[in-house]
Amino acid sequence: MPLIVFDLDGTLIDSRRDLADATNALLEDLGAAPLDVEAVARMVGEGAATLVRRALSASGIDPETPGALDRFLVHYNGRLLVHTQPYDGIPGALETLGQRCPLAVLTNKPAAATMTILEGLKLSRFFRQVVGGDTAFGRKPDPSGLLELIRQAGATPATTVLVGDSPIDRETARRAGARICLVRYGFGFTFAPEDLSGGELTVDRAADLPHALEPSLNLL
Repeated sequence: MPLIVFDLDGTLIDSRRDLADATNALLEDLGAAPLDVEAVARMVGEGAATLVRRALSASGIDPETPGALDRFLVHYNGRLLVHTQPYDGIPGALETLGQRCPLAVLTNKPAAATMTILEGLKLSRFFRQVVGGDTAFGRKPDPSGLLELIRQAGATPATTVLVGDSPIDRETARRAGARICLVRYGFGFTFAPEDLSGGELTVDRAADLPHALEPSLNLL
């Protein structure tokens, strides 16, 4: 049974502006100047706690400031869908791929926020399972969440592709024994050419995902 598992931020959705606005609202609370949207985007990928610590450190604030994470989450939960949108081509790609095999989501974003976004953007209907970063399976690159999705789908690591945009996603796939497809359009794609081994699938546009993934999963 083939299975395709998608990362969320930077893969399915462009959430940079909302994440940056929430981060900067926190920094304003703490008396610091705002950060550039792209600077915040480079801090995303390992969960909200890591994003907050990185933003505070970049602003010269103690990264362990009490209550900072909770304040960030309040700001962000009020902004989940202000600017966030699916990347161009994502709905069509999911429609095509979902007719061929099960699809799932694995993200370090909390599960409740993930579901709010997927439902608000009318993407939740494409996914049979969703695992967030606040579950018992831990956060990527811990492979536990991916392995659980594989188990639930009746798939195997060899028949699974994780689609993501970051080194964290590649490492998660490696640890689980699954294949990786990296999306170059994502804001977490920080790979230099020499960082890629040649064993990764890569795509430049979301609309290219079906063409890239179908042969590797023997879906044609």
